[in-house]
Amino acid sequence: MRPSLPITRRGLFRGAASLATLAMAEGTASAAPRLGDDGLYTQDWYVESFLDLGEDLATATRSGRHFALQWSQRGCSYCRELHTLYFADPAIADPIRAAFDIVHLDLFGARQVTDFEGARLSEKAFGQKARIRATPTFQFFALEDGRAKEVARLPGLLPRGEFSAMFRYVAEGAYGSGSFDAYLARAADKRG
Repeated sequence: MRPSLPITRRGLFRGAASLATLAMAEGTASAAPRLGDDGLYTQDWYVESFLDLGEDLATATRSGRHFALQWSQRGCSYCRELHTLYFADPAIADPIRAAFDIVHLDLFGARQVTDFEGARLSEKAFGQKARIRATPTFQFFALEDGRAKEVARLPGLLPRGEFSAMFRYVAEGAYGSGSFDAYLARAADKRG
């Protein structure tokens, strides 16, 4: 007999999303970006979240996945490029999709977010608190001693190779032994 697992809101969302994906997928390898009514591009594989970030991070960690926030704003040409070009490339998107839970936030949004300390504030206020200055920005988080810690940040849109390398840097836990620049230099030395 299998032990029963508690049903969570995230589990219900994922189950429904999986069924919808199966119903819609006619052999498609990657999904197209969505442009929402809010003017923001997003991916169908991003986490459908109740915006309780501590819960989202804990769920990702329990699932053996990494956790990131992706910040956007309406009219951001680099956000459009991220979603329509970078994530349209399976060589970039597939490893990220396989290893990361990503929650999408609007730099000027009004949705209520529960931050990692339990405070409830708007996306805009949370973005100001987190000092997000450009979009797209990815913030990467890990649990350390039971607390959320930002372990890396990708402000703006790097060239494709460096963009992908940032996700590998986080997935490999390389942030614990040096900077992203040092990681890139080691990778270049190995190639050279």
